[in-house]
Amino acid sequence: MPRSTTGWRNYHRATRSATYGFLSALPLFALYETMIVLVNLDAIRTVRVGAGVLLKDLLAMTGASGGLILALLVVGGGVTAYLLDRHRTVPLRPRYFIGLVGESAVYAVGVAGVVSSLVGALFAAAPPPEGALWTQLALSIGAGLYEELVFRVLLVGGLFLLFRALLETSTRAYLLAALLGAALFSLVHYVGPLGDPFALPSFTFRFLFGLALNALFLGRGFGVAAWTHALYDVMVVTEMLG
Repeated sequence: MPRSTTGWRNYHRATRSATYGFLSALPLFALYETMIVLVNLDAIRTVRVGAGVLLKDLLAMTGASGGLILALLVVGGGVTAYLLDRHRTVPLRPRYFIGLVGESAVYAVGVAGVVSSLVGALFAAAPPPEGALWTQLALSIGAGLYEELVFRVLLVGGLFLLFRALLETSTRAYLLAALLGAALFSLVHYVGPLGDPFALPSFTFRFLFGLALNALFLGRGFGVAAWTHALYDVMVVTEMLG
């Protein structure tokens, strides 16, 4: 077997693991939590990623607060990754982490570009970013981390387990979970006092983008999905994608 093929398979298998998902998410976690504190220092109205607020509110019900909640998120993620991978050997190689980020950047441009083109062809419109650049960068990184954790890992993963117990095949279970998860992922952006005004073009874009992220999560794991989401949002707010 050619060495390049073997190398790709080893890389693919390793980076799809919970271990790489957890470790590759740590830089996003550190960047977002640091940047969002700085953004809100002089802010009249506090801004945060809604999915992150949801998770922290749930942890706050245990009596934890502030830094303890952040510690619980990291420890909980580490313990979960250990439990999921405890019966397998996952090689930790710096080039694999570099490859994961590079692969995610390709998906951010390619997959999101296809979705954007499709929505543009249907509606001749796309949801523009709003707010100061530094704020948008912080929220972009936080969305990649927390929205993927909530909507891909917890929601789609949970729906898949539920539907697999009810349906005959795993394929049908995941398809239904992916469709419902993408719809909820899109709809949640319009809920609450800070939600966007509902618009069919932005809803359609988020729904299709959610489906693409669902596919990445299933095929390549949490790390690639989180970095793809974060890098796409960063490219949008910095106008790297035009």
